[in-house]
Order: sequence, then C-alpha cells, then structure tokens
Amino acid sequence: MAIKESELILNPDGSVYHLNLKPEHIAHTIILVGDQDRVSKITKHFDSVEYSIQKREFKTETGLYKGKRISVVSTGIGCDNIDIVLNELDALVNIDFETRTIKKEITSLNIIRVGTSGSLQKEVPVDSFAISAYGLDFSGMLHFYNIENFRHKAFESAFVEHTQWNSNKSLPVLFTNSKTLEALFTSEETSSGVTATASGFYGPQGRVLRLSIQDEDLNDKLHSFSFEGLKVVNFEMETAAIYGLSALLGHNALSLNAIIANRATGEFSRDPGQLVERLITYTLNRILNLK
Repeated sequence: MAIKESELILNPDGSVYHLNLKPEHIAHTIILVGDQDRVSKITKHFDSVEYSIQKREFKTETGLYKGKRISVVSTGIGCDNIDIVLNELDALVNIDFETRTIKKEITSLNIIRVGTSGSLQKEVPVDSFAISAYGLDFSGMLHFYNIENFRHKAFESAFVEHTQWNSNKSLPVLFTNSKTLEALFTSEETSSGVTATASGFYGPQGRVLRLSIQDEDLNDKLHSFSFEGLKVVNFEMETAAIYGLSALLGHNALSLNAIIANRATGEFSRDPGQLVERLITYTLNRILNLK
C-alpha cells in the first residue's frame, strides 16, 4: 500500500521534506552531531566531499575518508529533532520514493553520534570519552511508538522505585546500543554506562536559575542508582531517542560522548574544542574498521 503524501512529505525536487536529501546523497555509515558547525569540523578530515546541503538546523555532507564513504548530519538539539532525522534517514534507504512503498529488502544503517555531555559520576572525568551502553529516555517521545518488545522493564522498574519518579512525568524507558559497534569503538580511552536523555537543558537536567524544579534531588538519585552493575554515567538530550528509533527501525546505533563537564565535582573542561577534535579523529579512525 502506498504511503500517503501527507505522511511521507517530499519536496518538489523529490527530496525528503526536512533533510532535503535524496537516497543517493547519503552513505550507509552516518555520523550524527548536534551542532551544524561541527559537520565541517568532521568533513575537513575527508579526502573529498561529494555533496553538501543545509535546511534549517539540518546540515548534511557526504564524502570519502581514506576511501570510506561517510555522511555527517547535524540534528540540532533534542529528541523531537531525532524523531525527524531518524525517520527521514530510514525513509531514504527503505522506502521507494517513486511508488511510496516500503522496500522488500530492509537496509540497516550504521549511525554513530559524536556529541558532548556532562558526567554524573566522579570516576568518569572531564576530558574523557564515554560510550553509551544504554540510553535511558526521560523525554516521552518513544512512548508514541510500539516499544513493548524492546524495553528493559526490570531496570526501568528499579529506577522508578529508586528515584521515586513522579507519575506526572513520562515513564523512563531503556534501550541498548549496537553491541557490534560498541565492541569496535571500545578501548582504553573509553568508559561506558547508561546515558540519561533529558527533554530539556535546565529544569529537566536539574539546573536551577530562576525557576524551582519538581525534584531537586534528581541528580543525586541518578548518581547513586545502580542496577546489576549498570550506573547512569552522563546526561544529554539525544542518545536514548537514537537508540530507541534505531532498534525499532533495524539500524545499528552508538553514541560517543566527549565529557566536557562533571556534575558530581563541578568541573568543566578547559579546552572542550580540543576534546571534541580528539573524539572526531578517534571516531573516524574506528569507522575504517566497519565492513
């Protein structure tokens, strides 16, 4: 059955609505970044760039790095944007735009997030790299999809009980990364754990400026929570949505975090730009081992 024009929206040139991309414009290995300016900071390392386009906060460049075809896509901030980017990237490889039908053979993309984050544990220091073994979603976006077969309910129940999670908030849900990608990117330079994905930067991450927040002790509860050896190591705003949608759509996903702040110690990186540059080169060189 053909997908309606109101559901799969294409631009007059045949490109997908928000990303402004056609299927031939993307590689099957994709690096996601939040900041559109970070796209060129990655592709400056490429041997060549074959395609570049930007619409709103969504900037894409595709090219070759040491012979490996890679696309770099900026998502902007937050799970709502991830919902757009992941669904449209999937549409580019798994929906025939001419017939508006799902292809018989589904393509799995390798999706690797390169981002910055704040650590919640003293043992995950500023200026280190953290791999998100799991993404714990606080945003509620994933509840709009059929996620029951992908959840980790024992972890979720233990977390809700430990934090005395307010019932007016969306129920937290946990999704795993691609263990194949995790093994490829793990080294002595990385630590790993659960990444909490918040729906905002201030109140949802426990920051107080002029507004009081519902749970002033949330970060302390995150810091002290442990389930079968798993700890929540960092806070950010995209990872769980990437993991959840990738699991549902059949893609391989991994989130790599440059730890620029430590909420437990109050420290902030003295040179976050250099730290991100280190993570970029680390990521690109590991990608070369992808088949």
